[in-house]
Amino acid sequence: MQKKYDAVVVGSGPNGLSAAIALAQRGEHTLLIEGAASVGGGTRTEELTLPGFHHDFCSAVHPTGILSPFWQQLPLEQFGLEWIPSQASVAHPLDGEEAVLLTQSLEATMDNLGQDGVAWSKLVKPFIERSDDLLADSLKPLGLPKSPFLLARFGLKALWPATTLAKWSFKGHRAKALFAGCAAHSVLPLDMPFSSAIGLMFAVMGHVVNWPVAKGGSQAIADSLAAYFRSLGGEIEVNNWIESFDQLPVAKRYFFDTDPRQLANIAAAELPAAYRRRLQKYNYGPGVFKLDYALQGSIPWQDARCLKASTVHVGGTIEEIAVSEKSAWKGKATDRPFVMVCQQSEFDAGRAPAGHQTGYAYCHVPHASTRDWTPYIEGQIERFAPGFKALILAKKATTPKDFQSYNPNYLGGAITGGAADITQLFTRPVARLNPYSTPNPKIFICSASTPPGGGVHGMCGYHAVRLALGK
Repeated sequence: MQKKYDAVVVGSGPNGLSAAIALAQRGEHTLLIEGAASVGGGTRTEELTLPGFHHDFCSAVHPTGILSPFWQQLPLEQFGLEWIPSQASVAHPLDGEEAVLLTQSLEATMDNLGQDGVAWSKLVKPFIERSDDLLADSLKPLGLPKSPFLLARFGLKALWPATTLAKWSFKGHRAKALFAGCAAHSVLPLDMPFSSAIGLMFAVMGHVVNWPVAKGGSQAIADSLAAYFRSLGGEIEVNNWIESFDQLPVAKRYFFDTDPRQLANIAAAELPAAYRRRLQKYNYGPGVFKLDYALQGSIPWQDARCLKASTVHVGGTIEEIAVSEKSAWKGKATDRPFVMVCQQSEFDAGRAPAGHQTGYAYCHVPHASTRDWTPYIEGQIERFAPGFKALILAKKATTPKDFQSYNPNYLGGAITGGAADITQLFTRPVARLNPYSTPNPKIFICSASTPPGGGVHGMCGYHAVRLALGK
């Protein structure tokens, strides 16, 4: 006789794992199904280049992970998760001058910004002082906030295009560049409304904690979540790709940590045609092209202080970054992409053999781009770190097509769960009072294509369960 469950979760990314935990905590007999050989989704670590070099396949640096309101309630450190802080969250190199550093110290960051130090403090300090309240209200679906005045104050700034807010807030190019780099994590053109939201949030988080990496690799996040889930009595099944609802065991509820199109295809016979058509129209936005490196040593930044940062924003001025991000959105190529470089092994020595380093660099590219972006990424890094290419022992490129093959959620190389523009910011994946529900009362979606969107925080899965079970 087929085993029956209270709940089945399809997909084991951070949101699927979090949904499974939230269900098990409520006493639900839960099965988590994963198509790959291991759990993790975007939080996996592999030897992609040479033996002994451990690379994060997708997510790398985790401010939203360490600050996740749900994960902070979980005993993940008892199940192997250790956060390693950096000395600075962001370094932003500039031509012909010292880099800008975003650090937990507001005062040090202000000093680094010169004439705009006070303006930077005025922008972020009200939210730093109440960051827990801000994160609790912003990392959730629309609804009654616990701190309405704080969220309204944040929203009045967040709704503006990043270029506009930067122009109004700052006089000099250093603060504008730093804010633009943070805003580019939104994967939106910087002249688009609400592109300031992610920029402001990332700036605030950089003063709450120096953005950390997970010891041993991002896989440690998934492994600790899975171990805690099992400790609650949960079951995990890997190497089982679900292509049809008929493959699933009998359960009271089903939660899909998948993109909208996969949900529409898998549950085609269980969902109305009109709802499936709405899912199929979901906008995924730009993709990603990524390079992983085995390096002979540390990246030779012209400003050596860049080695203090877990993330280096390589793109120059706000004007340059704005051109790059708009090009990706419009489906156009640029020879000077905005590049995000992560330096995990600088803080977690076990990622690479002694005396060596791992390198991690990616840029936003047009959806499903087939261009080889390697020379343009390396050109940008070499611009601020002359001699970088001479350190390369081996490298591995991951194209948008590769990302989609690795994880079908990443359609066209879009790794953040879909575009967070004004049409989808509050209505992802479709406009519904409960964004995680479907017309079938037994089926829910809990992926990054639901509120609050992309990022390694598990809040989509947590809120999907909270609203589904009503407790």
